[in-house]
Amino acid sequence: MSNVLEHLSGKPSLIWKLVSVVAAVFPVGAAAQSDVYTREITELAGRAMIQRAFRAIDELDATTVANHIMLTEIPAPPFMEAQRAARFAELLRDARADSVWIDEIGNVLALRRGRPGGRTVAVDAHLDTVFPEGTDVSVRTSGDTLFAPGIGDDTRGLSIVITMLRALNTANVRTRDDILFIGTVGEEGIGDLRGMKHLFREGGPRIDTWISIDGVNPSRVVHRGLGSHRYRVTVKGPGGHSWGAFGLGNPHHALGLAIEKFVEAADPYTSEGPRTSYNVGRIGGGTSVNSIPFESWMEVDMRSVSPERLNGVDALFQRAMREGLAEANRLRRDGDSLTIDIAMIGDRPSGTTDLSAPIVQRALAAITYFGREPDPTISSTNSNIPISLGVPAITIGSGGSGSGAHSLTEWWVNDNGASGIKQALLILAAEAGLSELVN
Repeated sequence: MSNVLEHLSGKPSLIWKLVSVVAAVFPVGAAAQSDVYTREITELAGRAMIQRAFRAIDELDATTVANHIMLTEIPAPPFMEAQRAARFAELLRDARADSVWIDEIGNVLALRRGRPGGRTVAVDAHLDTVFPEGTDVSVRTSGDTLFAPGIGDDTRGLSIVITMLRALNTANVRTRDDILFIGTVGEEGIGDLRGMKHLFREGGPRIDTWISIDGVNPSRVVHRGLGSHRYRVTVKGPGGHSWGAFGLGNPHHALGLAIEKFVEAADPYTSEGPRTSYNVGRIGGGTSVNSIPFESWMEVDMRSVSPERLNGVDALFQRAMREGLAEANRLRRDGDSLTIDIAMIGDRPSGTTDLSAPIVQRALAAITYFGREPDPTISSTNSNIPISLGVPAITIGSGGSGSGAHSLTEWWVNDNGASGIKQALLILAAEAGLSELVN
């Protein structure tokens, strides 16, 4: 082996290829599972009260799907989640939560009390969708498939949160810790995790550990938060007729120059090192084809697994915007200078809940218990906030089968969906603990 390493010492690209092969053959997540938590999950799953909860989940399957469809058909565009939140709160009351309330920003919280002096475990799904006001969110059924915008992201998660509460109460499962069942606002897009930031503000409710349900894949365990910076860039000028006022500074031209400079700098930067991305996602402005626009705008998303690399691509972006504006102003022949406003509209922190953390280990063990291969991974979810603050947190999938998230053709199939709910409940029960060791 030493001869191999000596041979490769001057060939870093080959070393990285070797590392990649080793990682593929010996996945970190699989190797990191602890027998302690495997035994804990197996023992917990065999307890009579948990088996009763599993049976309740099976019996509630039709109700779970009915709630899923009903909540999907209540529009919840960005910053307009109130109607869905109100109905979700009613369903939590019907499921016999000890108390239910909607906080100042619109999050729905339902408390199920454990023993006095225990911790607080939170489980959530997000209320909002990416789709604008006026989108048809009616659920269309074709065979066993449900089609609708948001059907998997994340109303399936909301329906699971309700069913877990109902199953725990039906089976009279008493936990050591309090459990908060939550529907959060502002997870998508420029919502910027505002619901989560409110929950984890100074003076917010006590939350010691966090489980998000988001996405369908029941094998996935998100334990690393993918950080992102998002900006809205607005360039303004006097505007005028395309012929009569030709020579005025053109905001569209300035924005185009700025984008070109950003891509030229960001492409080589993101081609090496920890994975980093950049994207101009939306762009607009102007009044007609024969008018010099008075305003041009775009929205930009940058992400990285590394906080340092994220700050680095952000710095390239800032410089490119200034340089693009300066060049456009040099090209103008008349009129006032163009101006630029660079407003941050999203700041999602990154971080990691270590694979050895009990909440991650319990999730890996529960997934394995249900016959799946765990997939520890990184993503940008509600869990970014607690992870960044050092609060143990994961995001797990809801179960069933589905695809097309963030599209009008999103679909979901109840392919043994109850199994995904049982898995989530098992993770939750393990994390919250049972209040007694008898069945």
